[in-house]
Amino acid sequence: FTKQVEKNPDKIVIIFEDQRWTYGQLDEYSNRLARYIRTQPMSRGDSVAVIMENRPEYVGTWLGLSKAGFVGALVNTNLRKDVLIHSIKAANSKSVIFGAELRDAIDEIKDKLPGVGLYQSSEKPDTPVVEGAVDLNKSMVNISSDAVEVDLSLGCPRDKLIYIYTSGTTGMPKAAVINNLRYMLMSCGVYYMLGLEHTDRVYDPLPLYHTAGGIIGVGPALCVGITVVLRRKFSASKFWADCIEHRCTVAQYIGEICRFLLSLPPSPNDTAHNVRLMYGNGLRPQIWESFVKRFNVEQIGEFYGATEGNSNLVNIDNRPGAVGFVPRFGDALYRVALLRIDDETGEPVRGPDGLCTRCKPDEPGIFVGKINPKKAVHDFRGYADEKESEKKIIRDVFKKGDRFFNSGDILVMDELGYFYFKDRRGDTFRWKGENVATAEVEAVISNIIGLRDSVVYGVEVPGNEGKAGMVAIYDPHQTLCLQELADGLKKSLPAYARPLFVRVLAELPLTGE
Repeated sequence: FTKQVEKNPDKIVIIFEDQRWTYGQLDEYSNRLARYIRTQPMSRGDSVAVIMENRPEYVGTWLGLSKAGFVGALVNTNLRKDVLIHSIKAANSKSVIFGAELRDAIDEIKDKLPGVGLYQSSEKPDTPVVEGAVDLNKSMVNISSDAVEVDLSLGCPRDKLIYIYTSGTTGMPKAAVINNLRYMLMSCGVYYMLGLEHTDRVYDPLPLYHTAGGIIGVGPALCVGITVVLRRKFSASKFWADCIEHRCTVAQYIGEICRFLLSLPPSPNDTAHNVRLMYGNGLRPQIWESFVKRFNVEQIGEFYGATEGNSNLVNIDNRPGAVGFVPRFGDALYRVALLRIDDETGEPVRGPDGLCTRCKPDEPGIFVGKINPKKAVHDFRGYADEKESEKKIIRDVFKKGDRFFNSGDILVMDELGYFYFKDRRGDTFRWKGENVATAEVEAVISNIIGLRDSVVYGVEVPGNEGKAGMVAIYDPHQTLCLQELADGLKKSLPAYARPLFVRVLAELPLTGE
C-alpha cells in the first residue's frame, strides 16, 4: 500500500457515493488513526473489533490499526446482542471501533463488555455519541497525518493482519486468521489470474466484513493500484446504474446478486455499461449462460474458497458452472482432493489400511487441502481459538501422519479436472449471501420459547440461491406463541438468520446419538 501511495498519491483509490478518496488521503487517514490508537491503553498485537457499514473510513480504520501494530477484527454489522458479544470476545478484542449507524446495537451490549474500550466513528459532525464511548472524530482532529513509523521487519508474511468471521460449517461465528501473505495472495491472485489492469474500476457492493468484499474487492486497490467503487448496501435496481455512472469495467457478485439482477424487468442499462468481467462465487450453472447473454458480460471469474482454509480454486477460462480447474496430473503441484464420505456420518470413508478414499471423476466428495507448515501458501492458521481450528483438520488421509484442511463442502470433479460446487455439509447453511449457524439460531429460539427442544435446518426454495431456514419446535401441549417467537427473532437475529418456516411438532424425532 505504501508503494502505491508513493507511486500515485493523487490517484483515486476509493469512490463512495459523492466522495473520492485518493491514495494520499487514505494514507493520511490511516496514519492519524494509527497515531491516535497508539496512545490508548493497549499492547501491540491486541485485537480491535471494527463494526461499521461500508465506507472509506472502514478501510482506513483497519489499515490504521495494522500500521499501529494491532489486528482488526471485522465484525458482521447484522449481529446483535449475545451473538455480537460472542463475536467481539471470540477474537479477544480489547476495544471496539464502531460506526455511529450502529450505536444502538453497541449501547444495548456495552454493560456486558467490561474493560473493553469503545470508540465511535461518525460520518456527520455533532452526531450523538454512545455514553461511555470516545468520539473518534474529535479525538483525531489534531493528530498528525505524517507517515507512521512501522517496523516492517515485524510484518512477516505469516503475521496476523485481520480477523474475518465465519461460521465455517459448524457452530457460532469464529474469528478466522488472515495473515499478510493470505491477504496478498487473494488480492493479487484475483488481479493476475483474471487479467485485471491498473486502469480498471471494480464495483464492490458486498459487505467489507466478508472476504469477498473486504479482501477480494478492496485488496487489489490497496495492493496493486486499481480503483474500487464501494456501495453502502447492495441494491439490485442501482447495480448497473452505478456501474454506468462510475465507469466500472469490473464488478463483483455472489450468486444471489445474479439471480436478483435477472429477476428485474429488462432495461437499457442491462447492456449500456462497460463491465467486461464479473468475479465472485455462487453463480449457478442453471442461470450462468442466460446471465452472460442478457448483460453482455464477456468473462465470469467464478472462484471457490473458505475464508479460514488453505486451498482456493478459480475459473479462469469461462467454463459455465465450474469453480476452478486442477489438471488430473497436477495433484503433486496443488494438493487438493475430493474424499469419499459416509452419507450418514459425514466422515471420510477409510479403507482397511485406515487411509481415506479419493473420489472418482463425477463422484461427489468433501473438498480438502493438504496442510504444509513449511509452505506459507499451504499452511492452515485456522481461527483465533485453536480448539476450533483443530476440528477442521483430517489426519492420515493418504499416508500416516499427513494432515488436510476439511472445507465441509461437497464438490465434484469431472474427467478433465474441472470442479463444481454441490452442497455444504454440517451445521451451517447459506441464505441471502450469509452463512447461518444452526446452533446460533437454536440457542436464540430456545431462550424465546422457554427452553423447549427445537431443530433448525436449511431447506431449498425454488427460484432462490442457498437454503432458507426452517425450525421444528417440540410443542406437545400447543402452548407455543408464534407472535412471541416472531418478535423475539426480530430483536435477536439479523433478517437472513431468521427461519422463514416453522414446523410445530407433537413429537420430536431423536437419533440414538
